[in-house]
Amino acid sequence: MTWTSAVGKYCGIVLYKIVDSLALTRISPNMLTFIGLLINIAAALFFGFASSDNNQARRFVYAGLVIIGAGIFDMVDGRVARATNQVTLFGAFFDSVIDRYSDVAIFFGLLVYYARANRFFYVVLVAFVMTTSVMVSYTRARAESLIPTCKVGFMERPERIVLVIIGALFNRMAPVLWVLAVLSTVTVIHRIRFTYVQSTACEAEARRIASAS
Repeated sequence: MTWTSAVGKYCGIVLYKIVDSLALTRISPNMLTFIGLLINIAAALFFGFASSDNNQARRFVYAGLVIIGAGIFDMVDGRVARATNQVTLFGAFFDSVIDRYSDVAIFFGLLVYYARANRFFYVVLVAFVMTTSVMVSYTRARAESLIPTCKVGFMERPERIVLVIIGALFNRMAPVLWVLAVLSTVTVIHRIRFTYVQSTACEAEARRIASAS
């Protein structure tokens, strides 16, 4: 067994222990989802109120650690729902909506930080990243109302969160924002093109069937 598989196995055991403990409390999975949002808002506050260089680095580390904590809730809410037989259509909808609010909260905290630091360019960059993060999710949701699936593209929510955590813990948020801006935009364009190709093919097939009947 390699050390990476050993770490993965250990993390899986810890995660299932957490799920089992939460399942015993009969807590609503939707409540876990909402708690995750509140924790992300706390991370946004750490970002937004960072000021001097030393203070900024320390608060960014705190924000990164808090986002990791929020990620635990994000990972267990669905598992708890399955373990307690509380899986619902509304739960899936609620989870997606709260995820969008969590994303926006984190980037809003960064926007406040750069605004307070009078770094206008990065205010614009964070606003752009915030927009593209929402559009990555929206393009998939809208596409899947037209075609069976649209899971193409690299920059999904887990990748965004991991990059933000890395930027926070290592105080390298500026390059992380550039990576997010570029790859999120590429993902949106990829999904637009994929949806065009798939929807055009579906329409052509529908016309073929209609003309043959």
